[in-house]
Amino acid sequence: MSDPLRPVSRPRLYEQVVAQLRAYADAAGLRKGDRLPSERDLAERLQISRASLKQAIVVLEVQGLVEIRHGGGTYLRTDSLHPEPVERLVERRRRLPDVLDAREAVETKLAELAARRRTEADLEEIDAALAAMHAEIERGAPGEDGDRRFHAAVTAAAHSELLADFMTRIAGQIAETRHESLQQPDRPQQSLAQHAEIADAIRAGNPEAAVEAMRTHLDSVRRVRLLDWDPES
Repeated sequence: MSDPLRPVSRPRLYEQVVAQLRAYADAAGLRKGDRLPSERDLAERLQISRASLKQAIVVLEVQGLVEIRHGGGTYLRTDSLHPEPVERLVERRRRLPDVLDAREAVETKLAELAARRRTEADLEEIDAALAAMHAEIERGAPGEDGDRRFHAAVTAAAHSELLADFMTRIAGQIAETRHESLQQPDRPQQSLAQHAEIADAIRAGNPEAAVEAMRTHLDSVRRVRLLDWDPES
């Protein structure tokens, strides 16, 4: 029988600071593009070290809520600072590498098969997905739906029922990696260009180039701020 009494967890200092910053942004009516006070000012007003403040700001950064401009301050990337619970963030950080490993193993094979088996209808859907992602980015969105549609089109073009079923099973975890990647500064345009290279290789019927282009793309997806964050630092 498990013990119903468990150790009581105490919020980390940076979690308390995150809550304070969220309350401040709400009270001040800050919106996307607005600048937070300087680190020195915030640390003095909160009566904490600048190191503790930096930890809190990094938590907001890895969630895509703020942008740190070196030498230029910290700016909101959304209309509020309402982060997800840190526990959920830590859990996503824990499973992200495994999901990325699975994506590389499966999606490079899908790209290879797509280059060998694609039909004209498959190529039309791949092109439509690229156009959709481009339109999203032009509107100022990160392009997540177009990204999802592109990878689904490549999967369909591979004509592998078993691999397609596996991709469906991990679609939720893949969506997390997509969100983490596309919230990185300048990543949407980079991702779109990499998608175009994958599409070109598939259209040319070049399996080796398709594999390499997909691997290069997924290497970029791995480079997310969340994986650089140490929640225990």
